[in-house]
Amino acid sequence: MFRYSPISLLFTSLFAAGCVATDMPPSPSPGGTGIQLSEADASAIGRKIWQNECAGTVEGLTSWSTGEDFPSLGIGHFIWYVPGRPGPFQESFPQLLAYMKERGTAMPGWLVEAKGCPWNSRADFLKEQQSPRMKELRQFLANTVSVQTGFIVRRLELSLPEMQKATPAAADKERLRANFYLMAGSRNGLYALIDYVNFKGEGIKAEEKYQGQGWGLRDVLLEMGPVANAGAATAEFSSASKRVLQRRVKNSPPDRGESRWLAGWMNRCETYQRGL
Repeated sequence: MFRYSPISLLFTSLFAAGCVATDMPPSPSPGGTGIQLSEADASAIGRKIWQNECAGTVEGLTSWSTGEDFPSLGIGHFIWYVPGRPGPFQESFPQLLAYMKERGTAMPGWLVEAKGCPWNSRADFLKEQQSPRMKELRQFLANTVSVQTGFIVRRLELSLPEMQKATPAAADKERLRANFYLMAGSRNGLYALIDYVNFKGEGIKAEEKYQGQGWGLRDVLLEMGPVANAGAATAEFSSASKRVLQRRVKNSPPDRGESRWLAGWMNRCETYQRGL
């Protein structure tokens, strides 16, 4: 089973200035221990992401949305592409499986051997909702929430250097870094970062843009206005994420009909202000 204590070790390499995930701002200290994410906080974040993506239901752990060409699986609705049909969004379910293998998580044999999504279409996927294989997959995902949470946390750990590499201007790099640290300095801010990077990605892929404008975590951090402390940062992050996603819908191809998702996206962004 995944243990939460290694999460702090993952963040140690990222955070040069130590900052503790509490409701207080981080206190920089050379050679600090990095973000300390308690088991209680990690559990709360995992449950919140499950609620955000799947309404907290076991059935919601296996989903294939209308208009999409891939299923979304697990508490983070990780994307799994059909072999030979890659899409513009970052495929994350195979990365989750690799993470689980690294940690020795017991997995169904067919899942270990899969070379890509075994369902060729949404219709095939829906036909198999009550099949033994689909039931096994849902139960497996319900039993490994802590491991999935650890995977999402690691993604956040790796995101800052990648986002900075994708940001050419020195002033923007510094603003990105400063807002990232400010958000990570509070329990609710850390939840917002972890959830959003899973929700809409880092914002570093050229394909994840409409009319040259992206909608990932990088875009939200750069959209944020000036804030004085970690408490104000979460409110501004919530507002900035709404503006970025409203812009995405405005820029999106009309045939995608993305406006149908906007109300749900706004509700999710509101949780960043309310917190855990």
